[in-house]
Amino acid sequence: MRATRLEKPPVNRNDWKTICTLLPYLWEYKGRVALALMLLVMAKLASVAVPLVLKEIVDALDQPRDVLVLPVLLVIGYGVLRLCSTLFGEIRDAIFAKVTQRAIRRVSIRVFEHLHALSLRFHLERQTGGVSRDIERGARGISFLLNFMLFNILPTLLEIVLVAVILLSKYDIWFSVIIFTTLIAYIALTLIITEWRMIFRRTMNDMDSKANTRAIDSLLNYETVKYFGNESWEAKRYDEHMQEWEIAAVRNQTSLSALNASQSAVIALGMTLLMLLAADGVIKGSMTLGDLVLVNAFMLQLYMPLHFLGFVYREIKHSLADMEKMFALLNESEEIKDKPNAINLIPGDATVRFEEVNFSYEANRQILFDLSFEIPAGHNIAVVGHSGSGKSTISRLLFRFYDISSGRILVNNQDIRDLTQQSLRATIGIVPQDTVLFNDSIYYNIAYGSPNASCEEVFEAAKSAHIHEFIENLPDKYETTVGERGLKLSGGEKQRVAIARAILKKPEILIFDEATSALDSKSEKAIQEELKRIASNRTTLTIAHRLSTISDANQILVLDKGSIIERGTHQQLLIARGFYAHMWELQQQEEQSKLQFVDDMEDNSDLK
Repeated sequence: MRATRLEKPPVNRNDWKTICTLLPYLWEYKGRVALALMLLVMAKLASVAVPLVLKEIVDALDQPRDVLVLPVLLVIGYGVLRLCSTLFGEIRDAIFAKVTQRAIRRVSIRVFEHLHALSLRFHLERQTGGVSRDIERGARGISFLLNFMLFNILPTLLEIVLVAVILLSKYDIWFSVIIFTTLIAYIALTLIITEWRMIFRRTMNDMDSKANTRAIDSLLNYETVKYFGNESWEAKRYDEHMQEWEIAAVRNQTSLSALNASQSAVIALGMTLLMLLAADGVIKGSMTLGDLVLVNAFMLQLYMPLHFLGFVYREIKHSLADMEKMFALLNESEEIKDKPNAINLIPGDATVRFEEVNFSYEANRQILFDLSFEIPAGHNIAVVGHSGSGKSTISRLLFRFYDISSGRILVNNQDIRDLTQQSLRATIGIVPQDTVLFNDSIYYNIAYGSPNASCEEVFEAAKSAHIHEFIENLPDKYETTVGERGLKLSGGEKQRVAIARAILKKPEILIFDEATSALDSKSEKAIQEELKRIASNRTTLTIAHRLSTISDANQILVLDKGSIIERGTHQQLLIARGFYAHMWELQQQEEQSKLQFVDDMEDNSDLK
């Protein structure tokens, strides 16, 4: 039997801190909030006045038939008060709607912006499905919290105070004693059991997020699942969390039933005692029949919302639990932040210099060791090496996705840690090895390099990347949707879109990270010529695996285990007969084997 995690609930966030976090969003519409609160008070005053008028109507009708007169004004007043108690509430809701929806919008935007401000390290470790579900539930929780906390708990408390004052001033003190004793017992019971039940709600949320993460991850890797026939395995993994969710959900529902039954017992006992006291007063002559109706109406009017208050309190606690993880996202610290006095990058010749750079992703895993090199303005510096040697890490550090452990990275002789991230990244364009596209049109994905670019500029960028003709042959041309992560396009087509996007950005510094790795030999040669053209007069960092693509670089750096072990031009490195020359010979042998294979296939075809 597999153990569940119900014994270890997520850490509880301070509920008052959560509520206080929302208050600034309410003050954007101070006038609407004030008007809504005023209408709330007016609605409750009208509601409390209804039983008082009803008492007068009953007393006026409790007369001998010969002196009985229809109390027209009282009946009309009763109807008007009934209408006002509802009308003021509806107007209040309509006025407050903009406050609630604006608060949800602003919090959601703040979370969204904060997620983009977090470091690459956070996003590499995140679970997209769980994060999206946390935000969804959190936004829904804000709506419930604002509406029901302001317009149910506060009005009910106000109504309790008003009723208590009326009963104390008009009747025996025992009426108030019974009411307050019942209230205290009801509230204590609700608080104690609800706090105990929250462990199940938090576990439900936790398992729901994890199950959603599993589902999203599996669906994003649909082809991989199909390749290996692991549909049942994925369903089993998904069901692991759903099983724990089911256990928590059942316990949540059974504990809710127990709470409702206990609350009903307390309310029934209180109402019975009050009715006995009121009936005794009527028999003794100290109270009229109208007084009995008044007390009964107050009981119903008070205990019905009080019973609902128990539900609202539970739901507010659930909403706070739902909001916990969303606000926890806001508490995630930004690893990479602009300095308070950060400046924009001063335009210049776009030189790049690494000075004794050391870097570690983790304390016990150093990636780069005393890395020093310079990319003069307009030059193309290539970096080669085996997988894991630290090649792609260089581009991530240049974009300042991480801060280095020691040393300096300079652009135009300015330490990138002193610059605003926006101005730094605006200067750099990249064609990554693994191109991931937005689930939108091809036009949108190319135009993403410069959203304000004209159609002509987008088309020119596509032509430069040798993809324009391919797009024009599609049924929907540039409006063709590329699918989730660009899966409707081949690897080469995605890479050309990435190249077009980088061209459109018109950056001063270019990074080609295995930019042609997904292309066939013919396309690669065509694209290489185009890349040389757009890289001319630009500072270029080329990260390559195929050495033939960087043979004309101004300088080649050979990386091994995070250190530069060789540097020089292609010819110089071949003459040195070192690590680079060995890599070149191996790749040339591979190319010869491929060519021989193609020739053999063609010869066999001719024989047939």
